[in-house]
Amino acid sequence: MTTTPEQYVQQKAAASGSSFYYAFLFLPKPRRAAITAFYAFCREVDDVVDEVSDPAVARTKLAWWQAEVAKAYAGQPSHPVMQALMPLAPQFGIEERQLQAVIEGCQMDLEQTRYLDFPGLQRYCHLVAGVVGEVSARIFGQTQDATTQYAHTLGLAFQLTNIIRDVGEDAMRGRIYLPIDELQRFDVKAHELLNRVHSERFVALMRFQAERAHGLYDQALALLPAADWRAQKPGLMMASIYRTLLREIERDNFAVLDQRISLTPLRKFWLAWKVQALGRL
Repeated sequence: MTTTPEQYVQQKAAASGSSFYYAFLFLPKPRRAAITAFYAFCREVDDVVDEVSDPAVARTKLAWWQAEVAKAYAGQPSHPVMQALMPLAPQFGIEERQLQAVIEGCQMDLEQTRYLDFPGLQRYCHLVAGVVGEVSARIFGQTQDATTQYAHTLGLAFQLTNIIRDVGEDAMRGRIYLPIDELQRFDVKAHELLNRVHSERFVALMRFQAERAHGLYDQALALLPAADWRAQKPGLMMASIYRTLLREIERDNFAVLDQRISLTPLRKFWLAWKVQALGRL
């Protein structure tokens, strides 16, 4: 049985079990179709880095995606994700440079496993999360220019939350996203993360990271123009889900080195519904 491009992206988005999926449920049909296709694209390129163990093969696959995006914007998409996305791209202002930026962020994962300082990490976050926020905000119905800055800031907050949650998993893959100068400031050695050594120093380092993330959530919400509040509800749903996850991790005293702390699907749905129905974060 052949699946249509629309069915393919729907399955890809739903299978991830991501918080993003819950935020899409409340969108009107064309916007939901656009964000589902865009999110499936992000998953495809992200999976190349996470699931392909040979870096040379992963590089080849990402190069294929770069060419596929260029071909799709020239009117010849061959992958079901691009076939689902291209008819919607003009309507929602999704540009080729934005998709190429997401691929570039994934390439950074192949080239770089450490970051010297926070500005270096920020550049990576800009590509894999800020640009994603920018595209999403447009799809959700952005009308104000200032909303782009909100979307970038919120994307950075999400990415830092992911980094905090995935410290143990990333270390198993040989990746440490926490900036080296901050590890040094809190006297946490890279080998301690790789060997899952939970210490007071580690907790202090993670508390510092969590406070930065909370600051960015506050900053993002302050940047969102009132005129776009209603349209940007899906992003606010994700903010509610991600921030609740961050608080869970804090409550668990950052026990992230040997487990992945997550929220149940029911809880995610409830948090999303609260924003939708009650307008409460």
